[in-house]
Amino acid sequence: MLISLKDALEFGEKNGCGIASVNTPTLEMLVAAIDVAERYGVPLIVQHAEVHEPVNSIENIGSAMVELAKRSSAPIVVHVDHAESFDYVKRGFEVGFNSAMFDGSRLPYEENLRITKEVVELAEQYGGRGVEAELGVMPGREDGEHGNNAGDASLYTDPELAHDFVAETGITALAASFGTVHGLYKAEPKIDYELITALRERAGVPIVMHGGSGLSPEEYRKCIKRGVQKINYYTYADKAALEAAKKLLVEEPETFVFSPLAVAARNAVDKNFDALVQCLYADYLKR
Repeated sequence: MLISLKDALEFGEKNGCGIASVNTPTLEMLVAAIDVAERYGVPLIVQHAEVHEPVNSIENIGSAMVELAKRSSAPIVVHVDHAESFDYVKRGFEVGFNSAMFDGSRLPYEENLRITKEVVELAEQYGGRGVEAELGVMPGREDGEHGNNAGDASLYTDPELAHDFVAETGITALAASFGTVHGLYKAEPKIDYELITALRERAGVPIVMHGGSGLSPEEYRKCIKRGVQKINYYTYADKAALEAAKKLLVEEPETFVFSPLAVAARNAVDKNFDALVQCLYADYLKR
């Protein structure tokens, strides 16, 4: 069933857990994500990012995301991730996504503020859908602008600016830079936990962790306790899918069609997402 971003975040805050927010640009990843959410009966956010358009358009995979979410016994949010324009958010809402993130983090502050306000207004026109926005620069983006420099504090989100930004835009959640990176880690992450606390207090809304792959269970739990409620995750699951397909080709070199590779990839992603959910929802699942 579809639930709102606000409801998912409130579940996390009430139960002391982070909400897994997984990108699912392929059907294999989408089916695995829904299966894991149903296995544990927990809220989960499935996402499609603009950068994944070459894999599947938001109209194609998005329609499947919305339909499977509606049919699911688990509470699911369908979220546009890293939309880099107002128009891409609108495309997602037209498909049926009930939440979206506009990423203006690399824009001048005033431009980021202006477009985010427009996105919030658009969300209201579509029935009050959730909006996430980002302040601070997250290293490791695909264009390599800032490399993989997770420890560069000059890129981190300023709590006072976060307060002003949230107050002026009315967003549901704030993605912030505090030491994680997108993609694979080339060095140990250097998370500023005190900054997370300050951001949560000053922003007044749940904090979103981008670059959630590659952290230890202890690091996840410490971030959640400090105020991170939504945790984005993709790269390591996608990597697990690739490794499973490669392993199958080594073990069964006579394979001559694609479908067994798709099954191996889906099973690997299922296992990867399962471990993530067990970690992020640990306190809730123990009850």
